Amino acid sequence: MSEQTIRRMKDLPTTHLLAGGTAMCAGCGGLEALHEIHDVLGRKVVFVNAAGCMTLLSVYPFTPFRSGFLYTSMASAAAGAQGVRDALDILMRKGKLPPDEDMTVAVLAGDGSSYGMGLSATSSAIERGLDFLYVCYDNEGYGNTGQQASGATPHGAKTATTAGERGFPGFKKDLFAIWAAHRPAYVATVIGAEPLDLARKVEKAAQMQGPRLILALAPCPTGWDFDPALSVEIGRLAVRTGVWPLKEYVGGKVAHTRIPHPRAPVEDYLKLQGRFAHLFEPVRREPELAAIQATVDEYWAGVD
Repeated sequence: MSEQTIRRMKDLPTTHLLAGGTAMCAGCGGLEALHEIHDVLGRKVVFVNAAGCMTLLSVYPFTPFRSGFLYTSMASAAAGAQGVRDALDILMRKGKLPPDEDMTVAVLAGDGSSYGMGLSATSSAIERGLDFLYVCYDNEGYGNTGQQASGATPHGAKTATTAGERGFPGFKKDLFAIWAAHRPAYVATVIGAEPLDLARKVEKAAQMQGPRLILALAPCPTGWDFDPALSVEIGRLAVRTGVWPLKEYVGGKVAHTRIPHPRAPVEDYLKLQGRFAHLFEPVRREPELAAIQATVDEYWAGVD
């Protein structure tokens, strides 16, 4: 990360580029990451926002962004990004936009769009080699409409649509691997609770061209059922337990930027969240807890 970026992040308030006065939930992990991402990217960005939690940032005709903002339907953000990128390129080709005023085109979408509704359009955009940055805030459910299960919901989590004794019976999709299978320019996982790792990756992505993904785990106090004051602690535990590996794909290779050693038990992360409370009370559900721990152990066995 450049000294210029470090100085900017240290010297400026978090509202420098993303203004206050929003209606977001207290302790929102997605907004925490977005503040940091926006500060690193600067003002020359057009965010193409898929319908979701972050849409609440904008009340027409105003947005808190000091850069560009375009709202789209949940499945259409990648298509919207194509239109914006094409428009900028045409303006520059006609001499109506100086090259030094070109803007980064960035999709801003939740996991409902990124893992599900918008995945087909996004896949096509990657295959076309669209020059765009895709920012996904992953709160592991359809958070804006009551935390229904999504393709990102982890095994055992209780949601508005999986309220049984064992929670969500399926497993979280690996969006990192899905993107990497397309051979894009760059893919990285981040979390707002680890700001230096996040800033390095965003700055690296900003210097590249082509399809790039920043995938941010977004602890959600309302959807995950925890005290908003615990957002940063839960984010750090996601990394320390190995539940959320910090890694990047570049040049056809995957490298981990943080290897937790020793790893904390996964239940240290789970027990702080009400969505997993049924795994501990009224009886401790050992098979489910063991299955979750085993999935994490299996992942890191291939890394260590």
